[in-house]
Amino acid sequence: MAYRITDTCVACGTCAGECPVGAISEGDIYSIDADKCIDCGTCASVCPTGAIEEA
Repeated sequence: MAYRITDTCVACGTCAGECPVGAISEGDIYSIDADKCIDCGTCASVCPTGAIEEA
């Protein structure tokens, strides 16, 4: 099950820099490509606002 970024994202970019497979894209809020996500949870563990959750 892939992770997803909720609307509490502040677009700080911390998650994108930590994703080992480059599944996170920048935007008004960041987004995770479910096809690339390997469910490692690294993004969720580094998110300072808790905006990332399992989908």
